[in-house]
Order: sequence, then structure tokens, then C-alpha cells
Amino acid sequence: MTTPFEPQASAFGPVPRQPQVRPGRKPGPIAPDVSSSHRAWLEPVREKYLDSDRTLGDLGEQVLLAKSKLSELLRGVGLYPRWEVIHRLAAELCLPSWPLHRLWRQAALDAGKGREWIDRSTENTARATTGHRPPLEHIALRQIVSADYRFYAQAFLGDDALDSAVEDTFATLWLRWEAALRSPDIRSFAWSILRTTVMTRATHRDGRPELEAAVFDTVTLQTQTSPSLGAAQMTRLMELFKAISRLPAGQLDVMVLLHLCGFTAEKTSSLLGVSLATVRSDERRAVRYLESAVSPQPDTEGPLT
Repeated sequence: MTTPFEPQASAFGPVPRQPQVRPGRKPGPIAPDVSSSHRAWLEPVREKYLDSDRTLGDLGEQVLLAKSKLSELLRGVGLYPRWEVIHRLAAELCLPSWPLHRLWRQAALDAGKGREWIDRSTENTARATTGHRPPLEHIALRQIVSADYRFYAQAFLGDDALDSAVEDTFATLWLRWEAALRSPDIRSFAWSILRTTVMTRATHRDGRPELEAAVFDTVTLQTQTSPSLGAAQMTRLMELFKAISRLPAGQLDVMVLLHLCGFTAEKTSSLLGVSLATVRSDERRAVRYLESAVSPQPDTEGPLT
């Protein structure tokens, strides 16, 4: 028996990419100093443009923007673009405007744009950002995984950033839905978006994401169930979470889902879009590292017991 979103049984499986012949030069790469929130909407727009047969000159004529300015926009350089321009660009590239507007607005706030500037930029196109619905398959996937995505994000983000990260994940997935359909596994594609969104918003120290929220919740629970929890045990918990945060991405995700979220290996496999064997292999490698990095408590078998 198969489950939804398995690649071999998916009703909306990979769609072969059609070769495109497009004259003209491609825009340069995205500037390295572009913020993560700006990239969240810019990358899907570039992806859609590069998949089309449009030239910069042709597209610029339709969105009423000089070719050089359009090139700058697609590289993320120059002034942050007003929504009227992005809205016209979305219409020409057949991109859904509602998720694009959500991500554009957040990036505008991060770029220091005031709400008055945002409202002025949006007022003539407000109606066009409402009334759109994502594909049915997108809605179905969201219903299945959104609660589990929140559990994962909760390990890295506070309550104020948690819901926004999950909402932005599904907005980005909607914008990139055609690319998701072409991918080997939609679940893996969606998870990569969630992970990128969460990691760019998590607090980092020495190049690793901090599991502060998970540490706080675990210590609170341990204190409630074991009021006599000593300083040594609490220090060990902190060491354990720091060691987990230093794991490679795949092993980190597996350990968070299995041991912090409490998911089964089967559920973890489904969420990540990887095989059950991969989940178990990543867990074994992670446990071996943690056993070498964290001293076990007396009368225990290892750091996770």
C-alpha cells in the first residue's frame, strides 16, 4: 500500500522539462548581499523567467521597465522594487500574485521600507493579490504536513517567528510549484524550502543553528518531572543540544524529528522524502558522533538515554 506523495505513486509526478531556445544574454547571478527574505521571492521569479522563452528586452517592454533595470531587478541590485513592477512581472510570467506579494512585503520590511511606502506601492493592485487559490495538490500536501512542519520549526524559532516561517514556506512552494512537479520527490522539495526558511531565521552561533527553543522546553519539562534535576544534568543537556546542532544537515533533521519532535522513523522518512534506510543510517551516524562528543551520565548507555 502506498501513501500520498510517494514518487512512484504520485498522481502529479515529475514533469519532464521541455528544452527552451531563447536568444539573448541571461541576467547575471543574484548579488551576494541580497537578503534571505529578498531571495525568497526573487529566486522563484528568476526560475520562472529562465524557464520561459522570453528575452529581457521583450519582457521589459511588457512590464514597462528598461532592459538594464529589469536585469538589475533580477539580480537584486539597485533600489528595492515597487510592487506595481513586480505585479506586472508576475502577470507576464504567469506567477500567482498572492504568495509573491506576501514574500515581497516581508522583504520590503526587512529592507527598511515603511508600511506607508508598502501601502502606496500596493494600493493600485490590491485586488489582484486576493482570491487566488493554490493547486489542489499543494493544498493537500499542506494539510498533511503543516502541523509537523511547525514542530520542526519550533526547535529553532520562537513563537513570534514560527508561524511566519511555515506560512512563507508554503508561499514559496506555491511560487515554485512547477519546479516541485519536475523534482524527483515533492516531499523532499518542500522540505528543502522549509529547512532553508527556518535556518535563515534561526539564531546562529559559530556557524551552527542554536536549538534554544528546544533546550528551554526540554529543561522545563525535565524540571517539572524531576524537581531534583541537578546542575550537572542540566549542563549535560546543554552540551547535548550543542552537539546536535553541529551535525550535518541530514543527520540534524533526523535527530530533531526523531528525538525532539518524537516522530517515528517512518513518519520522518515521509516528511523528508528519503528512504527509511537513509533515516536509520543518519540516526546511527549521529548517535556515534554524539557518544564521542558528549559524556554519558553515570549508569547510562549513551548521551541520548
